[in-house]
Amino acid sequence: METNLLEKSIEYLLCHAGPVIQYRLRKDVLQNISQEQEEACLRTIEELPYFQLVKSYAKENGYIGSGMHSWSNWRGKILHETPLQDGENAARLLSYYRIPKAHPLVTNFVAAMRNDAVLEKEFSYIPPEIPRYQNRFIGLNNGNCLMAMMYAMQAMLGYGDDFDDLIAFQEICLKGFRRILEMDSLADITKTSTRAKQKYNYPYIEAHEYFPDVYTLAMLAYTQSWRSEENIRMLARAINRINTIMTDENNMHVRIAGKYYAPCFAFIRPFRAFHPNCIDSITYRRMLTEMAMLGVGQEVDVLRESAENILTAMDENGMLRMNFSVPHNPRYSPKKIEYPSAYTDVRLEEDYRQNRHGLNCDLTFWAVELLHLLGEMPRW
Repeated sequence: METNLLEKSIEYLLCHAGPVIQYRLRKDVLQNISQEQEEACLRTIEELPYFQLVKSYAKENGYIGSGMHSWSNWRGKILHETPLQDGENAARLLSYYRIPKAHPLVTNFVAAMRNDAVLEKEFSYIPPEIPRYQNRFIGLNNGNCLMAMMYAMQAMLGYGDDFDDLIAFQEICLKGFRRILEMDSLADITKTSTRAKQKYNYPYIEAHEYFPDVYTLAMLAYTQSWRSEENIRMLARAINRINTIMTDENNMHVRIAGKYYAPCFAFIRPFRAFHPNCIDSITYRRMLTEMAMLGVGQEVDVLRESAENILTAMDENGMLRMNFSVPHNPRYSPKKIEYPSAYTDVRLEEDYRQNRHGLNCDLTFWAVELLHLLGEMPRW
């Protein structure tokens, strides 16, 4: 029954999905694409408006856009005419579109991210970016600094295993997950300031403390050098441990250079398994995919439960259905995603208005990809 249902999912996507999903489905899931077909798919993808936008934002030095996870405007001046003019968003689009690592746009961008002279110039265009660049390594152990983002984006572009600095960062990422296994609660590693006003006196960790977040997860998801049976088992235990010891009420800041920052998606709360009646957070489905990319499979409870719920939520045509009538924050809805960013799930269909199947294709491909990563897909 499940095999027949998933065959219908594949058939639906092949009939109705746009070029990015068609390409990724054939290359990553079905693995039945010829070199000629792959080249033809990529030529079509390169004509898409969003790819053309990213291409237009590439500079002579190879860097794309302005900043990374940076200000879109500064004192009334518009810095990003679209979100894709931010370096992180541009990198995410190239990764999600699976643009090959040998593509000049990718190779030049990665080279720019590894050139200190280029980066110093790129991160001096507004005053706040200058100290951010100067402090770019502070907070690396918990993924809360500019270089953690840079390393994660390079990994997403296919360059996470070819450079000593990035291989070293993989070990840092593993230490963050190992730290979870040493804890009984978040309070084991947090401190409170005796000088801060009560309203702002959040628990915090020091910049050197190891802790996992979305960037350290992505770094491991898109790389290979760290992979061993021991490390994969450790990650499965750590993810399950997060769901055991963390609470929805947890809060935490990171103290960096004497200032307190809200960490960017540190894993201080439980992960929620996919359910069609739940629209949980900004990166709800993306994190489940990246967990599955670790190779942890059915050993992670939220992934096993998500797979079961996906199969239940598919209709008779193999489409994944979500219940958008349940109360939820509209910002978290898959319907509201337009551009890739740190603050969204993955969307591969470019225009839901022109393709009325677009949202269903995005949700269904996500489900098919996750089941494939978990070894739940039949052999075709």
